[in-house]
Amino acid sequence: MMNRWKGVEEFVEVVNCGSFTAAALKLDVSTSHVSRQIDALEHRLNTRLLYRTTRKITLTEIGKNYFDSCNHLIEGFSMAEETVTQMQTKPQGILKITAPATFGENYIAPLANQFMQSYPELGIEFHFSNQIIDLVEEGFDLAIRTGILKDSSLMARRIAPRQLYVCASPAYLKQHGQPDNLQDLVKHNCLIGTLDVWQFQEHEQLKKIKVKGRWHGNSGSALVDATCMGLGLSQLPDYYVVDKIRRGELIPVLAQYQTPETAVWAIYPYNRHLSQKVRLFVDYISESFSQSLPWLDQRGRE
Repeated sequence: MMNRWKGVEEFVEVVNCGSFTAAALKLDVSTSHVSRQIDALEHRLNTRLLYRTTRKITLTEIGKNYFDSCNHLIEGFSMAEETVTQMQTKPQGILKITAPATFGENYIAPLANQFMQSYPELGIEFHFSNQIIDLVEEGFDLAIRTGILKDSSLMARRIAPRQLYVCASPAYLKQHGQPDNLQDLVKHNCLIGTLDVWQFQEHEQLKKIKVKGRWHGNSGSALVDATCMGLGLSQLPDYYVVDKIRRGELIPVLAQYQTPETAVWAIYPYNRHLSQKVRLFVDYISESFSQSLPWLDQRGRE
């Protein structure tokens, strides 16, 4: 049976590299070998694929269509081979991760530590910050982010659900009363974390309200403490407050305006050939969260 691949790889590399010489170097063969293979390919197809001069090569119309098809096939073949190779290769090197401070410290770091035990050749470098970091510019392999994502060229994978709660302490509500609607927020001291805009849903529409208050800070843990101390209302993700709600230390309010469940995301730069260390770690944390979520277990999984 005739080898249908004969000459195809040489043809694709000549077009991609722009010359027979460059293609030969990349394929580690002689220029004459490349030329013979393409001649044989054109003879087999009974058509001319390339116009060749001493200065440049140009695709014929048929050659362009043939190249577009063959280039996809070559890429697919390379991806298949790399997948097999990656399946047999253990993660190694440094996995550089950025994650929100509290969520990263409490939930991502323990999973990363467990993951490292299975792969002794892998090192992990953490950067805990609530700031959005440019992964490509800063050289990060992976970011953990929460909430609604902005449009981006980065790839995103949902790894866990996330829900926002507006809460207050029993003492604060006894003294100041519960807000019955969104307009009542102006009557209350709203404790402000990283954002001074709170999210709600009213009449099936997402609504953002700018709030005001006497307390500002960029630490979720400090914000929880201030709320428990009775200083005001706060809006925080479930993993900060569900345990305190269960124990009665905090009481959720404005439940009728609660936004739909959002998510925790694993974000990584777009790459056709995602590295094995990133792929396996994202799979690991996603699987772990699908089996057990402490904050959901505490409030009762739906």
